[in-house]
Amino acid sequence: MMIFSHTLKVVITVEPFSIRIPVRDYEIDAQGHVSAVVYQQWAHYSSMECIRNAGARVDELVEKGFGPIDLEVTTRFHRELRLGEEVDVTCEFEWNSGRTYRIKQEVRKVDGSLAAEVITLGAVLDLARRRMVPHPAEQIVAVTEHPERLGISPNVSVGGEQS
Repeated sequence: MMIFSHTLKVVITVEPFSIRIPVRDYEIDAQGHVSAVVYQQWAHYSSMECIRNAGARVDELVEKGFGPIDLEVTTRFHRELRLGEEVDVTCEFEWNSGRTYRIKQEVRKVDGSLAAEVITLGAVLDLARRRMVPHPAEQIVAVTEHPERLGISPNVSVGGEQS
């Protein structure tokens, strides 16, 4: 994750958020490996934990009339996972000046090998108008204690530019 300091114009590299998850028996399909839908559940869980870790108050965002939404979720499988294994699921947010953002996640075995990649295209919805807001990072910063943990400078201005 890259954070751009608005004052010093220095790029700081931060390790992506990661959480370890065990493969549980009810996540296994008839072939004995993890069911495809479980990867997306793990990705969602990891992103919610990342958001909590940043001190984001999603309930406050909703009270203000906004809500995060997933527009597209793509999973690319690399290696199968079986019962008894554990995985580390990363979470990195990528912001731009448009209406959407991406969440890039990797599901890795404990030996570091890549099992899957999950990429989510997200947005923030104005719940009254039922339309995406122009600059979602602004809404997220307003309800987050540590926006830098989500890859956002705390001084985001209109258009996604750093102030």
